[in-house]
Amino acid sequence: MFTKYDVTFPAEGGIELAAWLFLPERSDGKAPGITMAHGYAGTRYHGLEQTAVAFAEAGFAILLHDHRGFGDSGGDPRQDVNPWQQITDWRRAISYLQDRPEVDEARIGVWGTSFAGGHAIVLGATDRRLKAVVSQGPTIDGYATGLRRVAPQKVAALEALFAADERAQLRGEPPATQAIVSEEPTQNSSYYDADAVKFYLQPLPEGIWENKVTVRSTRWTRMYSPGEWIERVSPTPLLMLVAERDHTAATDVALRAYERALEPKRLIITKGGHYDQYLGEAEKGAQASIAWFRQHLVSNAEFRSSKEVMSP
Repeated sequence: MFTKYDVTFPAEGGIELAAWLFLPERSDGKAPGITMAHGYAGTRYHGLEQTAVAFAEAGFAILLHDHRGFGDSGGDPRQDVNPWQQITDWRRAISYLQDRPEVDEARIGVWGTSFAGGHAIVLGATDRRLKAVVSQGPTIDGYATGLRRVAPQKVAALEALFAADERAQLRGEPPATQAIVSEEPTQNSSYYDADAVKFYLQPLPEGIWENKVTVRSTRWTRMYSPGEWIERVSPTPLLMLVAERDHTAATDVALRAYERALEPKRLIITKGGHYDQYLGEAEKGAQASIAWFRQHLVSNAEFRSSKEVMSP
């Protein structure tokens, strides 16, 4: 029902971003498109292909890319998470998908998860080429999350680490790095929870990912509050998928942000925690997203001719 391609497209600074392009077999003209990306310090290999396949089987053209410095994409330093650079690059992904001859440039949606769920909100608020937005388990407020994630007695040490890294870069040294996940609480790491460790350390193609991230990524994350843009997504339709017990992208913070969003909007609560959205709850999230994208990207005639059954 679809063909998967490995593609690249150019981004700022002369680098190439790597992506999977899924093109459905259609006999009724150009397909509506969905652009997707992975979350914090991950890759497209981290549990997203199943969702992309579900979208392609439903008749959408899908572009799922690796952020710069991650996976198969170019860019140095590696494993460096700059949210505003990622958003800038994502606009290139939208342009690439629009320029594909198989895709209807007027019917493009965005799907982001976790950190990229925050990006989807910012993009939905600032790029009117997008006609529908899905934000799964989104980062909403990096400052609020940081207050929960870093104990007050450890904040001074973290700020000292930031300062030392900044001064080292002035001397020409590369950005300092730390682990993304660790089961050892004394090791400097982004995450310590067992479910995060299991998710990030899942089997991946050799050489595609390292368990490290730049220290400055933590600073940028604590400065990043995409929830501030949520009122501006309207009139573009927004679907939020929020896990009932999310300790990574806190459930209560996400729900308060949803309350501020304007219509048209919809909220789906999934079971479990943050990483269950890639596991047992992935199918529920995919079907809710398909229904949303069909409602806002697919014409009535196309829908009637489809053999797929819309999920309630």
